[in-house]
Amino acid sequence: METQPETRRGTGRYIALAIGGAIILLILWYLRAIIFYILVSFVLSLVGRPVVELLDKVRHGNITVPRWISALIGVLLLWGAVLLFFRVFVPIVAYQASELANINADAVVKNLDEPLRQIEIFMLRYELDAFRDVSIPEFFSQRLNSILNIDFFTNIFRSVATLLGNIFIAAFAITFMTFFFLKDDRLFLEGLLIFVPTSHERAVRHVMSSIKYLLMRYFIGIILQITFIIILITIGMLLVGIKFNNALVIGLLVGVFNVIPYIGPVIGATLGIFIGIVTHLDLSFYSELLPLLGLMLIVFICVQLIDNMIFQPLIYASSVHAHPMEIFLVLMIGGTAAGIIGMFLAIPTYTVIRVFAKEFFNNFKLVKRLTEKI
Repeated sequence: METQPETRRGTGRYIALAIGGAIILLILWYLRAIIFYILVSFVLSLVGRPVVELLDKVRHGNITVPRWISALIGVLLLWGAVLLFFRVFVPIVAYQASELANINADAVVKNLDEPLRQIEIFMLRYELDAFRDVSIPEFFSQRLNSILNIDFFTNIFRSVATLLGNIFIAAFAITFMTFFFLKDDRLFLEGLLIFVPTSHERAVRHVMSSIKYLLMRYFIGIILQITFIIILITIGMLLVGIKFNNALVIGLLVGVFNVIPYIGPVIGATLGIFIGIVTHLDLSFYSELLPLLGLMLIVFICVQLIDNMIFQPLIYASSVHAHPMEIFLVLMIGGTAAGIIGMFLAIPTYTVIRVFAKEFFNNFKLVKRLTEKI
């Protein structure tokens, strides 16, 4: 007779939990911008953490560097790196964009007329229906005009200006939070523990310590990977005869797009080849331009091999202690679930899940096998 009230209380408890969870999710969605700022600040604090830890070791007798000074120096170095990046690359990219906008698409098509005609003959020979009623040179000219349109670049700069405006609005909040995350490395954890039952606090502290260590190695590794790829691509382009400004822009594109697993290097190399073509229209296609493009392609392949054999194993396998096959499957799952953004966030998310699973579900054989190296 007493089981019915107990059942009703149990059902009511689950309903209350479900409603509470829904309310929390709704609040988190409403405050998503603030949560984004907090997460960005946390990631920046992970990147700046080695600087603070290094300054903590500086001693002169009994005098040590105050933590707030270490945190301030860390923030200033982070902002210095960001400003240096924009100071170096933004003028070059803006100049390159204006140069591309002034390129005559008809001149490009004229210079590539013969190879485009060969492509058209090939299409007609094999009766490819998609190109039966289309002139390849005209098709290429139309697509090139749509890309090399001044409105295209104007819209890009307008979007970038709007984005920068939003970034500057958020910059103060992110800087403020990053400073305090660097000053007190327990601040993020203590804020998180507010939502954790007291009985699980010790376990969550251990989990967060492991997560911070692994993610710090991962994000610093990503920054180093981008930097090295930019340097290698730029040097390679200079060696094959590309001008410095163009080489630096190509290096930037390849380095940034390389963050996107698998398809990123292809996108970066394609954009690099495109810049190589439109900035060397004065060259004869078969005797000069085609060999130049071949050399550029060799540079892209060599740098990609270096990235695959050296950079990626150091970053993905060593930093998060996961087998390359795990990384591949996780990236595929992330890409299937949320496209490029999913692939970009797959490794950090998988790292967090593995650490939590090791702490709370280590009695399962699968969890033991996947987390034995962390």
